[in-house]
Amino acid sequence: MVRPKMPPQIFRLVLLTLAIVVTYIIARYLLTPASFRQYGFYRGEALVEHMSHTPVFAGRKACLECHEDIQTKLSKAEHKTIGCETCHGVGKEHADNPDVKLVKIGDNGCLRCHEASPTRPSWLKQINPKNHYREDKCVGCHVPHQPNEVP
Repeated sequence: MVRPKMPPQIFRLVLLTLAIVVTYIIARYLLTPASFRQYGFYRGEALVEHMSHTPVFAGRKACLECHEDIQTKLSKAEHKTIGCETCHGVGKEHADNPDVKLVKIGDNGCLRCHEASPTRPSWLKQINPKNHYREDKCVGCHVPHQPNEVP
């Protein structure tokens, strides 16, 4: 019985497939870190790297040490669930040294959450800045810690 001869294009395709698979296996072996899968499907060394980063956020408790009066106002307003650093930016340096000032909130701070966008939930108050603003920007008509109050 004579064995049928494989067409050359099929033979080349099989060789190419084998070459790709072998190249993938070698690359995976050489490029995968040794600690990969040590604690699951990620690098074990990543935990050490993340723990070595110095924290930059102070957290709400650090803000409350000096600004408890603002927290009292905030707890009665719509922004009660938002952390201080969401609007005011990173505050670790300020918490450690009160002489270091936080970034002044501009209108971009408000618009980051309140500019109209179809991707935001409908219960979140949204505005179109072109139609909403008169002469003043946000803080001209709203108190940031109590948005329903007039300044």
